Amino acid sequence: MKFSVPPSGDLQYDTFYNGMQNMIGTIHWRTDGHAYDLSVSMPVPFVGPFAYRSEGRIDAFGVAPDRYVEKRGKRPEDIAIFNREIRQVVFTRTPNNAPLPDGVQDRFSMLMQLSGLVRGNPSAYKPGVTQQFFVIDNNSGETWPITVIGDEDVQTQAGIVRARHFMRLPRREGDTRRIDMWLAPSLGWLPARLVQSEPNGAQIELLWHGPLAPPGAPADAAPARGTADAPASAPAATTPASAPAPAPLAEQAQPVQPPAVQAPASSPSTP
Repeated sequence: MKFSVPPSGDLQYDTFYNGMQNMIGTIHWRTDGHAYDLSVSMPVPFVGPFAYRSEGRIDAFGVAPDRYVEKRGKRPEDIAIFNREIRQVVFTRTPNNAPLPDGVQDRFSMLMQLSGLVRGNPSAYKPGVTQQFFVIDNNSGETWPITVIGDEDVQTQAGIVRARHFMRLPRREGDTRRIDMWLAPSLGWLPARLVQSEPNGAQIELLWHGPLAPPGAPADAAPARGTADAPASAPAATTPASAPAPAPLAEQAQPVQPPAVQAPASSPSTP
């Protein structure tokens, strides 16, 4: 497995709910190559801000979470603790534990793990290639199959950004919740766009707005139109992501082996 740790950085995103633009969302990523701290914040209409935080280390399998926190609107925090001594994930929301296999991720560290894997070996991620991630939610864990759709142009506030489109395939029969991720090489393989589509047709989208403005600069400062500059602080990294949105109650987790890239047996299908 080739893995290149995404360098530290801060990004801001235009957010949309069912196509209507809302306030700016942010992703903050900090790492020294040994430990990391990832925080994601986005507004959700009529609910309040959704905030997510993942803290952990970088190990032989890549990003390795130790603690994952979700705060959705006025709801209490939900916390998942990755106890590597007993190889179990412990939750504040439920007394049930989940297994902790090597390479396990939370909902947002998964996006950074994917970014680091693609950074480490971009040519391996061709259309149809699918990779399995074991992902912890706020009360359980499950396997996410992530497939490569191909390279596409993403229209952003700063101009057109070329990005590689990844999609989460159905996790089980009848799964219609969809997550799409566009990772851009010009952004250090960080997300240019994230979309979560709900079974009821609702859609939440994050679209790259630019690096966060430095202290004292206007909050909406962004690169000039027609350009797609990399983040100001080293090519930043982030979210996911799953795109942050009300998450499904994940099914009881089953242990899996460390992620491995597999060549497709046939063309990827849409959930």
